[in-house]
Amino acid sequence: MIQAIRETNFDAYVETEAKRIDTSVSSSMIRHLAKFTNDLDGAVFYVYPALETINDRYTKLEFDYSASPSVYTSVNLKPAGYYKYELYEVSWSGAVAISSGNAPVSETDVLPVGPTHGVVQGLVAIGKLYLGEKSGSEEVQYTEYDQPASTNYIYYGQ
Repeated sequence: MIQAIRETNFDAYVETEAKRIDTSVSSSMIRHLAKFTNDLDGAVFYVYPALETINDRYTKLEFDYSASPSVYTSVNLKPAGYYKYELYEVSWSGAVAISSGNAPVSETDVLPVGPTHGVVQGLVAIGKLYLGEKSGSEEVQYTEYDQPASTNYIYYGQ
């Protein structure tokens, strides 16, 4: 599970190398497209991590926050709560170019064939993200009430 705070940058450590699909290219020619789906309202957000560090057993994905998000550089997840994440492997045969026209914007996006055009290879990771509220105004607030004096009410307390 990934844990993050809303309106901040966050890092995720995910096992990707064991599930590599396109092994014909080096790890430096691979990037990952993240898909975040909100459990409450079903909103979907796509983003490429700002930085990926691929290690032997895991990949460190660094996601940047921006009030004006872009699938190529940053994300603005809202509201706070639980999200399902899916990580898709995208490979390049030439120079890696995460920009408009060179990087797929969803798992079903197909670009024309070209060395600087990424190709979605498939799903390599699924999990949960918990996004906490930065200021505390979005999440449900609970208040404990005193026990009533009369017994005409159902009391659920301490």
